[in-house]
Amino acid sequence: MTVQEKADKREQILQVAEQLFAEQGFDGTSVRDIAQHAGVNLAMISYYFGSKEKLLASLIEYRSQYTIGLLEELSKDEKLSPWDKMDKLVDFYVDKILTNHRFHNIMTHTYNTTRSDDIRTLITGLKLRNFEQIKKIIGDGQRKKIFRKVDIELTMGSVMGSISQLTLSRGLYCSLLRIDATDDESYIKKVSQRLKTHLKQLLHAHLDIKNEE
Repeated sequence: MTVQEKADKREQILQVAEQLFAEQGFDGTSVRDIAQHAGVNLAMISYYFGSKEKLLASLIEYRSQYTIGLLEELSKDEKLSPWDKMDKLVDFYVDKILTNHRFHNIMTHTYNTTRSDDIRTLITGLKLRNFEQIKKIIGDGQRKKIFRKVDIELTMGSVMGSISQLTLSRGLYCSLLRIDATDDESYIKKVSQRLKTHLKQLLHAHLDIKNEE
């Protein structure tokens, strides 16, 4: 097996594990289930990951790599204004969470229910790392006298909480917005732009230094 084939097989196992963890929960999914659905033997999963918990940790790290790279680039981009960066942040997180709602549900459920300190520490570290980049963006806008002084932690909590609410309480919002709950594409399409517009309006009103008391 070539290096590329090994990488492809590892990614395939991660994708299958993500699907099963989302559908059955971490505790409800066995390594044997993952091996069977991925079309590999148990020894291969052990070779790549060692244990089910380490497989979950690898999945979390795998899905988080792109986010930190994008946030670092966005924070350093001098061509964009602080407002442009905040708008892009909203676009990114709405698309990321709504499109990858299975992984978001795994992260939320795992963090709140896991008995593993290592997994909780991993998730906390990744979120703090991302949050530091967002703080830099807001802080830059404050230094440039574009954004007013706000509670940055709770500001981002409000944004992320809104996106999570429409992801975790999907059935409720399908009823409220009259969307077919079985149609992923329709739900994302109808909710995405509406949520982006709402969050951008909130942030512009909240951050604009012209609204400083």
